[in-house]
Amino acid sequence: MILALASLGYVNYYYLTHIIAPYHKYPEEVAKPLRKASYYMIESPDPKLALKWLREALRVIEETGMHPFSDEVIGVKLRLAGLFEKYHHHHLAIEVLETIRKDCFRFVDLMGDKHIKDGQRTRILKKTIEIGIKLGELYSGPNIDDQEAAEAVLISAVETMLQERMRRDKLGTQEGEEDWPTDEENGATLEALGTQYEATNKHHLAAPLYLQAINWCPPKSCHRVILMNNLAASLAQQSPPKSFNSPTQASQLKSTSSKSPPSYADYRDQASLWAKHAIALSQSIAPPDRTEECDVGCVVATHNLGEFAEMSGKVAEASRLYYEAESLAKGMKYEDGIAQARQGLARLAGEKPEIGR
Repeated sequence: MILALASLGYVNYYYLTHIIAPYHKYPEEVAKPLRKASYYMIESPDPKLALKWLREALRVIEETGMHPFSDEVIGVKLRLAGLFEKYHHHHLAIEVLETIRKDCFRFVDLMGDKHIKDGQRTRILKKTIEIGIKLGELYSGPNIDDQEAAEAVLISAVETMLQERMRRDKLGTQEGEEDWPTDEENGATLEALGTQYEATNKHHLAAPLYLQAINWCPPKSCHRVILMNNLAASLAQQSPPKSFNSPTQASQLKSTSSKSPPSYADYRDQASLWAKHAIALSQSIAPPDRTEECDVGCVVATHNLGEFAEMSGKVAEASRLYYEAESLAKGMKYEDGIAQARQGLARLAGEKPEIGR
């Protein structure tokens, strides 16, 4: 099985940052029920009491007239969604997040032009993207398994991000307007949609997203190794419709004078090149820039090279690469990498993998 790796570090960072807001930013009458909610969420877990005090905090927030789109108020609502998710009420978490996202879009549509120079438009627009990515995670997970809904919210997040980038490229950043996320953070949005496409076998749609995310990723980043490997995995599995004109075809991913569409072998060759690029980059990155992603990415890229060789009928080369991937995985105690390599070797040998070998 060709392996791809997902990373939700960017998403979780923002999600948790919004959930955990300092209490001194709230009026005391709001902070009091929030402290109680936190106690029953963390110190002495009791979901019913935590829910009771979060709802009380939201009631008092409405009474006190706090700005409904402030970080503090949205943070309480996100905390409510987090509580539902923690106790496996994913449909309720989604309901809360969808409401926040739609309200934020409505604010931008109706009031955004009046709040460009005070930074509110940018701040709220960023939340629609962050929440959209979180919704994509929840929709696509095993508890909900609504891949169409996941795709829809992630497409919306990507479109919002790209439209705002285009607006700023055209008009520039205005005085008082908050900075837009960095290229690397924008790349994480593309990666989230690419990962969703990859999971639903829409490899021809995943590839251009991974490619652009690579372009936006710092050159000496271990996450770039992961992205290169994911691009390799999507290329190796591509079988686009005959009518599909994608920038991942010959014009962008292979240099050729032929006007015929790329063959399966062409895609595998391109996939192998990207996997080798991933390994080379991984080996070139030293501490403090080096993270576990470099090591895991190297194992997975080596394994995938074995898969590509196996797909091409190169049994000896595939065997060598699977053994190498197994050895690398053992060195870092990467159990999934060990298991996948052994499955590949067993497949070549025409036997079932041994357990506990």
